[in-house]
Amino acid sequence: MPWNQFETTAEGGMTAGVTTMTGANGDTIHTYVARPDGPGPFPGVVLVAHAPGWDEFLREFSRRFAEHGFMVNCPNIFERFGAGTPEEVAAKTRAAGGVSDATVIGDSQAAMQWLKSQPTSNGKVGVIGPCSAGRHAVLVASSVPGFDAVVDLWGANVVQTPEQLSERQPVAPIDLIPQLTAPMLGLFGNEDRNPSPDMVNQLEAKLQENGKTYQFHRYDGAGHGFFYYHNQSYRQQQAMDGWEKVEAWFKQYLA
Repeated sequence: MPWNQFETTAEGGMTAGVTTMTGANGDTIHTYVARPDGPGPFPGVVLVAHAPGWDEFLREFSRRFAEHGFMVNCPNIFERFGAGTPEEVAAKTRAAGGVSDATVIGDSQAAMQWLKSQPTSNGKVGVIGPCSAGRHAVLVASSVPGFDAVVDLWGANVVQTPEQLSERQPVAPIDLIPQLTAPMLGLFGNEDRNPSPDMVNQLEAKLQENGKTYQFHRYDGAGHGFFYYHNQSYRQQQAMDGWEKVEAWFKQYLA
């Protein structure tokens, strides 16, 4: 349902809150779940947490998806770094060298399986993430079978040089594109530095080279994080247009 296109007399709402599930390596992790009321069936979305942490923005983003007819599972990929405010845990994560790709993949796969196991699921699940989680969304969709669509929101470090790789990030997601089976939507700001327009060009070329289904939208007047209404990077017109494109993409491939 596009923005503001609901019937004002319609009944119903959503259920949202924190629960636990089994994530990577059999670890018990917390996850934020939002789902529409009613019997469904509903498509599912795995929302990967970004570098600022498992924060309030992601909870609101989850509820917005639920308001528009999606079940959402947003796992706390920072669980192994302890408890605290999102900023405190994100700082501990950075100090320890960052979250590992392996646990992000495992947690996201577990979230996908959780969504598909729900009685209100229609059996289809997409994955999305902003910033560092845009990188993770591409990584996850290229590493785990079973996702039906992927959205990269200005994903940083999808394109990496060999010197940028590490034990925690052993592979550049762009190099996994041959394995990608889910159609990809990408939203990018032309004033961004990571990904820069040239990095976006490289990713687009790799998708074309491998015959992948994709759609990229590049916004003038926007840089990194233009959905982030809680800070100065927000760009209202670009963000509202981008949200419409995200929803349309997921409705096309998940509904």
